[in-house]
Amino acid sequence: MAAAPALIDAHGRTIEYLRISVTDRCDLRCRYCMSEHMRFLPRDALLRLDELALVADRFVARGVRKIRLTGGEPLVRGDTMELVRRIARHLGAGLDEITLTTNGTRLAEHAEALREAGMRRINVSLDSRDPAVFRHITRHGDLSKVLAGIAAAQAAGLAVKLNMVALKGLNEDEIPAMLDWAAARGMDLTLIETMPLGEVDEDRVDRFLPLTGVLAALRARFELIPDTHRTGGPARYWRVAGTGMRLGLITPLSANFCDGCNRVRLASDGKLYMCLGHDEGVDIKAALRGDGLDEAIDAALRRKPARHDFRIAAGAAPATRRHMSVTGG
Repeated sequence: MAAAPALIDAHGRTIEYLRISVTDRCDLRCRYCMSEHMRFLPRDALLRLDELALVADRFVARGVRKIRLTGGEPLVRGDTMELVRRIARHLGAGLDEITLTTNGTRLAEHAEALREAGMRRINVSLDSRDPAVFRHITRHGDLSKVLAGIAAAQAAGLAVKLNMVALKGLNEDEIPAMLDWAAARGMDLTLIETMPLGEVDEDRVDRFLPLTGVLAALRARFELIPDTHRTGGPARYWRVAGTGMRLGLITPLSANFCDGCNRVRLASDGKLYMCLGHDEGVDIKAALRGDGLDEAIDAALRRKPARHDFRIAAGAAPATRRHMSVTGG
């Protein structure tokens, strides 16, 4: 397809980062993310492999430099590795990086192939290293599978960054130990505030842990040096003195980060979402099966809001009807 103008939204922000949710399905049921009994999309409602690859092609042609595959859990979809290989053909030819966010349960069997396909770093969600706490948060997860996946990824030469959702009364006491553990193994750690996306079975107010307080507590124990490092995502970083690692904080509720937003999200059903915190999306599937992909992308850019509307309060409705698994956080 012919070249098209760069991706610039109505607020003058250049879009260089595309997140693709390849499935809304997951093999875990994390309490802050989804209900225990979820209704997932029928498989025939998902974008086909060739359609996902075509959207990626077009976004790279229009200036996207980083693509992250997400879910749900991306590695539960059978053709995800083929999609990685197709997108990776753009590396060095417009695309700087293809990466992945995974819960790690199936990482051990795919780590070598991810590296061979051109991936160099991944994010692994790990909210606890206590097997019982991990099982409680995920409802049935096996921590040993995730730890084996992390080990396999590092053995394959993939850089691993851990993502930990900070949850009051569940894992807050583990945060310093998680930082020590990650540093000892050469991994960065990003802490994330829970986000009000979709109806879940618990009140998020009970688990919301502002990271401003967490940061203050960590500074009492670790020497944290502000770092200007950016990865194209919303985290703000600190170097942990004496370790060589970075600590990232994603604070959508206690400290809004939308002014520099450079990303859009393609859901597995073909909806292009401009903001994690808004339900409005543009139907890219219809455009793909017609003849108006660029026009649909441009229409979506015009609708990108200046910021999200996240808030957590007793009795407050979630910011969106869709769950985090639909657009991959």
